[in-house]
Amino acid sequence: MIDQETIQRITDAARIEEVIGDFVSLKKRGANHIGCCPFHNEKTPSFYVSPSKGIFKCFGCGEAGDVVKFLMKHEHYTYPEALRWLADKYHIEIKEEEQTEEEKQRQTERDGLFHVSEFAQKYFADLLYNDDMGRAVGLSYFHERGLSDEIIKRFGLGYCLDEWSNFTDHALKAGYSDTVLEKTGLTVYKEDTGKKYDRFRGRVMFPIYSISGRVLGFSGRVLTKEKQAAKYVNSPDSDIYNKSRILYGLYQARAAIAKTDKCYLVEGNVDVISMHQSGVENTVASCGTSLTVEQIRLIKRYTSNVTVLYDGDKAGVKAALRAIDLLFAEGMHVRLVLFPDDEDPDSYAQKYGSTKLQEFLAMHEDNFIMYKTRVLLDDVKDDPIRKAELVSETARSIALVTDMLERSEYIRQCSHMLKVSEEVLSTAVARAMGAARQKAAEKGAEPEAQPSQQEEAPKQQAVEPARPLSVPPEVERHLVQLLLNYGNETLCQTFTAEDGSQQETNYSVAQIVVSEIRGEQLSFSHPLCQRVLEQCGLMVDMTGKVDTQYFIDSNDDALRTFCATVMMDTYSLCEESWRKKNIYPPKVEDNLLKDVTDSLNTFKSIRLAQMIEERRERLIGASEEEQMQLLAEIKQYTDISRQIGRALGFVITPKH
Repeated sequence: MIDQETIQRITDAARIEEVIGDFVSLKKRGANHIGCCPFHNEKTPSFYVSPSKGIFKCFGCGEAGDVVKFLMKHEHYTYPEALRWLADKYHIEIKEEEQTEEEKQRQTERDGLFHVSEFAQKYFADLLYNDDMGRAVGLSYFHERGLSDEIIKRFGLGYCLDEWSNFTDHALKAGYSDTVLEKTGLTVYKEDTGKKYDRFRGRVMFPIYSISGRVLGFSGRVLTKEKQAAKYVNSPDSDIYNKSRILYGLYQARAAIAKTDKCYLVEGNVDVISMHQSGVENTVASCGTSLTVEQIRLIKRYTSNVTVLYDGDKAGVKAALRAIDLLFAEGMHVRLVLFPDDEDPDSYAQKYGSTKLQEFLAMHEDNFIMYKTRVLLDDVKDDPIRKAELVSETARSIALVTDMLERSEYIRQCSHMLKVSEEVLSTAVARAMGAARQKAAEKGAEPEAQPSQQEEAPKQQAVEPARPLSVPPEVERHLVQLLLNYGNETLCQTFTAEDGSQQETNYSVAQIVVSEIRGEQLSFSHPLCQRVLEQCGLMVDMTGKVDTQYFIDSNDDALRTFCATVMMDTYSLCEESWRKKNIYPPKVEDNLLKDVTDSLNTFKSIRLAQMIEERRERLIGASEEEQMQLLAEIKQYTDISRQIGRALGFVITPKH
């Protein structure tokens, strides 16, 4: 785990304009830098970077955050991966927190598993090109499958010689232990005889990579036609490899998935490689297992749009049905492409070429629920019982769709296809959703394991639903802007003491804003403004200062985006140009006390006007005693409003 001192050194050293400048073409504009947003397509630049505040903000798509958040979003790094990238760029040595002996031993074992896996990949890849048998058997197989040398090397493919313990002997000579070889599954040890042999002997090798490109395990395909031999053998689960949490090809596909905002999901390793070679690089496959929730969540880090490409035979359709129900349940937008009988992505690409493959994908992409309904409808004919079952089955699929608008559109379209009313299908969907909730409640929902700091940045509390906004957001927004941009600035206020002497007091902007609003027992009506106010109040109480990094580091997208927006000043005067004309424009700080005072008074004035109006409404139907009390309160608030009005330079006339 990276200790806090090292994290601070990394963030202190990182210059946000330099880091983002490695990925985005930026131009200086005043105090900021501006460029085209890397997160959405735009022609007019709306992506701002503020070196002084250490934040970025796109006013087109809303993305915002600090330099670590940028790397996590743009490069799809985890929190520690982003920190390590920055540490490497700025030549900062990572200092890990002291580990226990048990933790050190576990880390040493994990490092050993990584090292021997990478050693094995290089050895198998070398045999493929530099060994006679490797070329004759392994390389010729890949070439027969239509794979180019370039794609073979990009995926690190290799060959394990068909000898009893060739790799094991080589690894032991290189200094790797029996324990490490056995735990990775590269070597199998027979307890009864004490013999050892290579798990993948006589197979072409498909290394399986982590998101960051480390070798985790292997999938080996047999080339003989022995009935006893399994077609594919995969590495067993270990401390570094868990097939249900890994997607084959994701390391090579992640950038293309993020760029196209779509992921193609296929069945096999060769399908993935063939799709990449055909120019469809946003393609992955599950690693020798049925699709899992963990794998879907990996895809969701890059996109919510998945197109499933499975074989058109019955087995392929069945696999697609299982996978797609899971995808819908995780909130993914799912489409389907089924290939003709006896065809799969690899065979289709080999037969017709990359252009025809891409055309086929574009023309045959289908809405899954509509497809499923059509297929099942063909079997129903005029049987009322089977039609009722079909309506229930369709409702169960629609119930898995998490987006309400998308769900209602499915109901509309499917009700037309099934020739039932929308009300009937809506009722069936509601019943299916209720049954699913009840089933989940009976099983007891297990809380998700919370990631450590080593895996993700700390989560913040979710945003509460927005209440109706009664105070104009501009007033509250400007006060929040003052808190975040100038909260720690000291203001000097002069007052006349009882003895007639002039006295001075020094308070920060945050202390004045927080105490004034608290003193009047007021609050912001906008939930995000109120959250910032409350948090700034806590910071002032505890440390006397506002820590803006807290808001920029927030994993709450709404709060982080809002704060980055109000902190980012997109308009700035070019002081040098004005000075050439002997004009010295005032800085914000020069009139800060007046700005704070006027903003607070404006906010109070609006809130008092609301309170006065509220009490006038309560006069109707009130008893005589209640009316006297309400009129007294109205007079009190009106007097205060007049005082505030005079301070602001306008006259408040009471309504009669």
